[in-house]
Amino acid sequence: MSLRFLIRLASENSEFRVPYNHQHYLQGLIYHRIRSVNLDLSLALHRPKVPKLFTYSLFMSEERQSANGAPYFIGKGKGFFYFSTPITEIVEAFIEGLLKNPEVILWNEKFYVETVKSLQEPRSYSGKTYSTLSPIAVTTLKPSFGKLKQYDLSPMEDKFYENLKENLKAKYVLIYGREPPNEFSIEILNSKMKRFEVKPGIFQRAWHLVFKAYGDEELIKVGYRAGFGEKNSLGFGMVKVDKNKRKKKERRRR
Repeated sequence: MSLRFLIRLASENSEFRVPYNHQHYLQGLIYHRIRSVNLDLSLALHRPKVPKLFTYSLFMSEERQSANGAPYFIGKGKGFFYFSTPITEIVEAFIEGLLKNPEVILWNEKFYVETVKSLQEPRSYSGKTYSTLSPIAVTTLKPSFGKLKQYDLSPMEDKFYENLKENLKAKYVLIYGREPPNEFSIEILNSKMKRFEVKPGIFQRAWHLVFKAYGDEELIKVGYRAGFGEKNSLGFGMVKVDKNKRKKKERRRR
């Protein structure tokens, strides 16, 4: 069974607004649909400080145009997003919840679930080029005025790669319950910083990346299915296999 899906939505209007800071709306949709089918699972997913082991893309549309500096873009055609998890129970509950109640309200726009499509996964993972469907967030703690404060890391810092790898290994342990492999590195080909308001007044700096991943197949697959980096359940860290041939503007391998 594939654990990655494309959810395609039809709007009741020919045009619709999509706020740039919209991940928390999708998170709410996912949790609500899971809770409608499996209350115990929903409660388990709300445990603090434990990776939630699912991720999703930003919300996209078949056509889009900017709205003259407004905090949203105008979407046309179908809207869609991707969802992925390594946990069968999670995807079964979410998809069943969507199909049971296909009417979806997001940021005061009404959509209807048109199709839910299972997507084929790669046969292998190491050595492939990936690009982000939602940006990758990696953080660390740094002392500030006598307290430890969260600091958003960038790919220009060595700690970014160290914490990215440790996060992946922690997810591996949660999924498989055994000692994780250590073979993992990435080579960044392109990067672009994005800043999102994940909750009112709380901002997260994250990175859209194109990168090559090398190492243990199962470890990379964990990132592909559950998301790379942190805050995956907030809408960060989903990637796809990138099939575009592009000029390599940057090269950083760690």
